[in-house]
Amino acid sequence: MAFESINPFTGKLLRSFPSLSLQETVDRIEQADAAYRQWKQTSFDHRKSILKSLSKLLRDRIDDLAELITIEMGKRLFESRAEIQFCTAIIDFYADGAESFLADKRMDHAAGNAYIRYEPIGTLLGVMPWNFPFYQVIRFAAPNLMAGNVVMIKHACNVPQCAQAIADLFDEAGLSPNAYSNLFTPTEFVKSIIEDNRIKGVSLTGSDAAGSAVAAQAGKHIKKSVLELGGNDAFIVLEDADLKSTVRAAVKGRMRNAGQSCIASKRFIVVESIADDFLACFKTAMAKQTLGDPMDPSTDLGPLSTEAAALDLEKNVRATIQAGATVVLGGDRPNREGAFFNPTILTNITRDMPTFDHELFGPVASVYIVKDEAEAIQLANDSSYGLGGSVFTSDVQRGIRVAEQIETGMVFINQVTRSQQDLPFGGVKRSGYGRELSYIGIREFANTKLIHYPNSRGK
Repeated sequence: MAFESINPFTGKLLRSFPSLSLQETVDRIEQADAAYRQWKQTSFDHRKSILKSLSKLLRDRIDDLAELITIEMGKRLFESRAEIQFCTAIIDFYADGAESFLADKRMDHAAGNAYIRYEPIGTLLGVMPWNFPFYQVIRFAAPNLMAGNVVMIKHACNVPQCAQAIADLFDEAGLSPNAYSNLFTPTEFVKSIIEDNRIKGVSLTGSDAAGSAVAAQAGKHIKKSVLELGGNDAFIVLEDADLKSTVRAAVKGRMRNAGQSCIASKRFIVVESIADDFLACFKTAMAKQTLGDPMDPSTDLGPLSTEAAALDLEKNVRATIQAGATVVLGGDRPNREGAFFNPTILTNITRDMPTFDHELFGPVASVYIVKDEAEAIQLANDSSYGLGGSVFTSDVQRGIRVAEQIETGMVFINQVTRSQQDLPFGGVKRSGYGRELSYIGIREFANTKLIHYPNSRGK
């Protein structure tokens, strides 16, 4: 098996990488475990210097790295640049803050003296997706390396050039050999990696099916796991929302990264008194999205990540239309080269249709019309997923009240759901568990150790 890098805009093979054998993978685990014995002894200042060097490398090479993302998975070039910039913000956040986030914490305790100490736990496996090939890796690797853990990355098969570039950058930044490992390893080896006693935890970002398999294996071997899985995020539009800004946010929330984001707005739940106006404006705005070369600044919508992804999306949309949904816009693929799908809006979707409780990974918006706020909340919560969501209203206090009733890990008022280095990121239900980013994220794979000693001084 080879890991192939294929440009989804042209369909051309760019480069391929040979796969590791199972024994070679086991050897890498042994090397990572040895690296951990030394890395955990390093100071925060030393770790910080390495990560600051990495951040500088990313900033200095942003143009080349952004282009690599774009040609490998189709993201528009300015979005690729933004991804690299976000990576530097995450790295700097943990490099500067880790020592404070992991500082000993005194406990009030009448029967003695106690404090919490945060310690690394060992070698961690990260199973990473292709849609944000640098960001997803950095948000896992940066905090855990600062915490004293070492990381092994099983990246998505279709972004091997990005995977290799990240590993090379860590090496150039001066990271200890094998403290960061890039594994060109088949997916079927993940089970064996997790069951290895030297692996102490696993983090996966991906589908709920993949998360279920990884969680089952981690649970079987009593290992900590963090899962960031799919989302079917609600975008609630109340009757007092500002129409112009709400539609602008709706397009941004659905179309960023060609709709290939777990936190993309997917279910647009609109109160009926504003529904006709919203739908008309939303259709006009979506129809203006121009398809084209993701390297071209004038392009609004690039290709999906792979031809297989475009075919899968087409199958799901067609099944929903055949089941009775109404096509307001699009609903098909354009007649052109590349893994493209037309901007699409579907309405009249019922619970028995394939897309009702299924995440569509692409530029397809599902619009639901409800009678009032209470029905909007009910429909938003009628989902197996619970990652993020948005509420649009002219009354922020009303938005807060609605947000508090939404069953998700994150809710944004008059904004689309987003990631930020100092805010916790994660979901509930089939969207996973655990949190990344913020001070919370760096503690997920830390041993929260209690140390207690009596009041008497003794000798």
